[in-house]
Amino acid sequence: MRCVFVCTLLAIASVAIAAEGSPVPLFDGKTFYGWEGDTKKTWKIEDGCIVGGSLETVVPRNEFLCTTKTFENFELKVTFKLLGDKAKANAGIQFRTRRIPNDHEVIGYQADIGQHYWGALYDESRRRKILAQPPQEIWEKLVKQEDWNEYVIRCEGPRIRLWLNGHLTVDYTEQDEKIERRGIIGLQIHGGAKAQVYYKDITIAELPSQ
Repeated sequence: MRCVFVCTLLAIASVAIAAEGSPVPLFDGKTFYGWEGDTKKTWKIEDGCIVGGSLETVVPRNEFLCTTKTFENFELKVTFKLLGDKAKANAGIQFRTRRIPNDHEVIGYQADIGQHYWGALYDESRRRKILAQPPQEIWEKLVKQEDWNEYVIRCEGPRIRLWLNGHLTVDYTEQDEKIERRGIIGLQIHGGAKAQVYYKDITIAELPSQ
């Protein structure tokens, strides 16, 4: 009887692992394989990191480095560091996003980075507003300025959750059924400041359909 019980638990665990899938790297640390964007002027690879922007000159406009593959339900982990003027420097991680044809912009959700938007969920080029964000006193305790931070982004059907440095900052449920749930992952450097962002350890685990 005990063997049957243990075997059943192992089987359930195996199914759960298979259903969620194992995390896989989206960035190999050496090349832009699987990504597309302005790799001539804006984006480069340095010490195993994707680096965008400049501390020498003002970034002229928003730029995005995007995956060539789309995703729907997933858990995405990204380690990042933002440098530059704290009052102006900004970046973000796009998801469930798409390129706008004949434009440098994208449209979709963003886990925001910088200024007073840390830990927030922003709707890039669509509703153009913060959809949910933690209180300032919360994110100020979590953020490591000019040092490495981590986002965990989990999308399951209409539900979107963000963790900043291990703390849940957003638990948002999309009410508009017309909003796209499948899209690319994108890394942003925001225009208008002397700013530089580093991204590394980018992994994704795909989740079952909702």
